[in-house]
Amino acid sequence: MLKFIKHHMDSISGIEIYPIISLSIFFLFFVMLLIWVFSYSKDRIKELSDIPLNEDK
Repeated sequence: MLKFIKHHMDSISGIEIYPIISLSIFFLFFVMLLIWVFSYSKDRIKELSDIPLNEDK
């Protein structure tokens, strides 16, 4: 099965760029996510973590 797919993939010109693009998008997404998580306000995190404990509605 893999030989069948690999043969057809080899016949497509310029296909070698797609794995590089997909890895770059994957890596960029998680780097941006890490930056967002570490730059998030500590006060806002504390406020969100206290929501389940609040009895006020």
